[in-house]
Amino acid sequence: MPAESEARRLRALAHPLRWRIIGLLEAEGSVTATRCAEALGESVASCSYHLGILGKYGYLEPVPQQGGRERPWRLASQHQDLRPSSDDAVPAALAAAAAFLEHEFARLKARLHNLPHERPEWQEASFVGSTSAYLTAAELHELKDLLHALLQRHEDRKDRAVAPEGARHVRIFVSTSVAPEEP
Repeated sequence: MPAESEARRLRALAHPLRWRIIGLLEAEGSVTATRCAEALGESVASCSYHLGILGKYGYLEPVPQQGGRERPWRLASQHQDLRPSSDDAVPAALAAAAAFLEHEFARLKARLHNLPHERPEWQEASFVGSTSAYLTAAELHELKDLLHALLQRHEDRKDRAVAPEGARHVRIFVSTSVAPEEP
């Protein structure tokens, strides 16, 4: 992909409402602009515009319609790669990653505030934690692969229709980061 096109595609993810739309699509499978507006408290026109931008850059695709005026959308992929492949796309990738992190932290905070109202089994199953260690790049890569493998164990559960009884939408957010080198 040419650097300018990649930068534009990544820049499309630098808007906070677009991450909220992606999150809604992860939970519901498909949405129309009207459903988006209802669920996110935005106008239909705004949702329609942002759905179109996400579609233009390949993050969403139209759901084949059975009739009706409204156009439903679904995610084109469950995975959004924010790594730039060229130096020209680095600023756009950083902006997209920053918007993603703000979205994730807002969602995490909202769910944490709701946690005391959940049944005890859901309270006990929820978790927030972190750790630090000195690792080599190879060890960090191995850890990333292990975390990715754990996340893939329930990849088939993205569809509510195949989830077992009692299953609820759960967001799993994982991050690894390396501190800047010391001088």
